[in-house]
Amino acid sequence: MVQSLVSLCAREVVSDHSSSPYWLKWVPRELFGPLLDAAFSSCRPLAVGELAQRWPERTLRVGGRRKQGRTPPSRLCIQALLLAVVRGLSDQRCALEVLDLCGLQGEDGGMGDSMGGWSLTVALCTMVVQARAGRQKAQRKEGERERKRFSALEREKDIKRERGKWKSGKEPHGDEGSGDRERMGLLGEKEWIKGVRRRMEMERKTEGTLTAEAGSTKENERKDLGSDVLVYVRADLFVNARSWERVHVALSISGPLKLQCRYLRVEEISVSRIRTLLNLLPCHGLLGIDIRYSSLGVGGLAELLPLLSKFPALNSLRLHYCNLDFRRDHPGQEEALKDLSQGLAQLKEMRSLSLTALRLPGQLRVLLSSLPNPLEILELPYLSLSPADLAYLSCSHHVSTLQQLDLSENHLNENTLPSIRRLLSQASSTLQHLSLSGCGLNDGLLRLLLPSLGGCWALKSLALALNPLSMAGVMDLVRMAVRMPSLRQLLYPNPLEDYQPGLPDLPSSAQLLDWPLDEATDTNATSSQLNRILIETRRSDLLLTCDLLNYDKDLVD
Repeated sequence: MVQSLVSLCAREVVSDHSSSPYWLKWVPRELFGPLLDAAFSSCRPLAVGELAQRWPERTLRVGGRRKQGRTPPSRLCIQALLLAVVRGLSDQRCALEVLDLCGLQGEDGGMGDSMGGWSLTVALCTMVVQARAGRQKAQRKEGERERKRFSALEREKDIKRERGKWKSGKEPHGDEGSGDRERMGLLGEKEWIKGVRRRMEMERKTEGTLTAEAGSTKENERKDLGSDVLVYVRADLFVNARSWERVHVALSISGPLKLQCRYLRVEEISVSRIRTLLNLLPCHGLLGIDIRYSSLGVGGLAELLPLLSKFPALNSLRLHYCNLDFRRDHPGQEEALKDLSQGLAQLKEMRSLSLTALRLPGQLRVLLSSLPNPLEILELPYLSLSPADLAYLSCSHHVSTLQQLDLSENHLNENTLPSIRRLLSQASSTLQHLSLSGCGLNDGLLRLLLPSLGGCWALKSLALALNPLSMAGVMDLVRMAVRMPSLRQLLYPNPLEDYQPGLPDLPSSAQLLDWPLDEATDTNATSSQLNRILIETRRSDLLLTCDLLNYDKDLVD
């Protein structure tokens, strides 16, 4: 990427921190953005802190850099940014009102020295608590200064009043007058001492009153602090059992920083705690919730869904390994499934639904038919879909709007193939990402499915890993792929010939994943044959890969 002259100059300026006092006060507001970008890319946390502390705009957006192909900011730079935001609360030069960190971290911690989702969430909550403590400390100091100033004024008034009384007395003549003056002086001194003692007693009473009032105003403190939020902090929050208490405190208190959430991801959290989090989050701004490894059950999910309906912008729901096991012989399951359907019907803006390993065979119609609007993203891996489920999906009101479909690890055979072909035909004009990895597609099934796959002219990425295909089947797949002009990525399976001997005739995806490749076989020869097809068809824009772990469909967006 060719850098602009402004970017090159900004990188040079932030490289020397010792010169920052000279140039920082003369920087126009339109150059703060390039300088901050240069500080992030060059890993200059001191420059990041100084720029953020006196940020001249109302909004500062740092998130989403990975989607733009940039390296995510380092942990030190993010920590410097957060500390500077807290310092900027008392800096008159800072105009910041909204700090947007959405999309900053990767799903599982990012790469290199970047800050992951859990660490960023903990750091944000700590920042909110520290900002509140700083505000309270500043208020106490200001109150103490005001009390001392008031006491000094009162003391000065009392001294002037005592002196005025002493000077206003009559002065007798002669010797008697001198004695009277001495007596008046002694009386005046005694009165002055009594006045000082009285003032000291009044000050002690005042301090006691202030201490008593401090306890009584704790209930009103939240309202007082919440009435003047200085900076709203938007971010994607990642909460698990270790960070639950800190997140709960940060969302419960009020202060100069207000935490807002765009996407909420929770792991290993009970239903009651998830319910508490949802009640603490602001109603506006939450776009999606991701619940993982939490034993919800059908009843627990049915309990949470009504709470999700209070978020008007919520359009994404992801449930991964949440122990949703539907059994007809279990008491109350039918009623819970009915409640689940009614709860989904209240999600008016739902566009993305991801269900992983929920064990609800034969219940796809109950779930999807209750959604009021058609989905654009539907992920159903490890769901043990039945032929009836696939038949419903191919005819549902969602199929004509689907842009992303994941049916990985759902076994396909001759009975389900007609439903899959009908589904692909209905979604051919909108479907952009399709995953059929681990579906048990052999050469014969793939040959029947290839015409339908080739008809998806909007498809950008196709994943068919862990399917038992021979080298001939993989070659047929690639020849079909090069004829799809919109396709940019193809995740193909390793041919069966590349594995060590001993595999069964139709191995499962788990066997293909664990079975070692044959070291005597040149895997580069397979890649060379496939790349030769790309060269012959002049499809240099199509990426062929069998690397399942590093495959990322979002790279084509």
